[in-house]
Amino acid sequence: MADHYYSNNPSASHDRKLWDTVLRGQTYRFVSDAGVFSKNGVDYGSRVLIEAIEVPSGASVLDVGCGYGPIGLTAARLAGENGHVTMIDVNSRAVELARENALVNGVTNVTILQSDLFEGLGQERFHMVLTNPPIRAGKSTVHAIFEGAYERLLPGGTLWIVIQKKQGAPSAKEKLESLFGDVEEVAKDKGYRIYRAEKKI
Repeated sequence: MADHYYSNNPSASHDRKLWDTVLRGQTYRFVSDAGVFSKNGVDYGSRVLIEAIEVPSGASVLDVGCGYGPIGLTAARLAGENGHVTMIDVNSRAVELARENALVNGVTNVTILQSDLFEGLGQERFHMVLTNPPIRAGKSTVHAIFEGAYERLLPGGTLWIVIQKKQGAPSAKEKLESLFGDVEEVAKDKGYRIYRAEKKI
């Protein structure tokens, strides 16, 4: 069976790449590799999400499916030195790259863990959950991310997701509404939708 970026331990031969990019007005240097999502550059959906998120100073943030780190590392800089971002991914290679990229970019207010969905997190709760969900892993996995995010948000906390209209945005919004009630479409760009859902107090 071919590897997917949501494989635990990708067996694809290494093909490391290094590039600089600008996110939210700041320059980042990323290392990526074969066997991880969007290895050739930060994907458009993640960029749309990164531009949309509102991260309060001092926030506790969870990045689900962090890949090599662009969303979580940007959120960590936005959260400031008193904030903290926990970044999780099932893919061991992605986790190693995210740790390397945190060091390369001098981002220290992060914890990066290999975790199948939320199993590695314990009982920690967060002000925000961010995700560009692994659509190719299937609807049940995506919906499990939404359900787990709801459980791990503090009252008043928010879930932010990016999803393409043609890859299930309507059903994703319906699932989010069943969990959170009102769901706000914060942005849309080239078929991508950014949804924000708040856990009511």
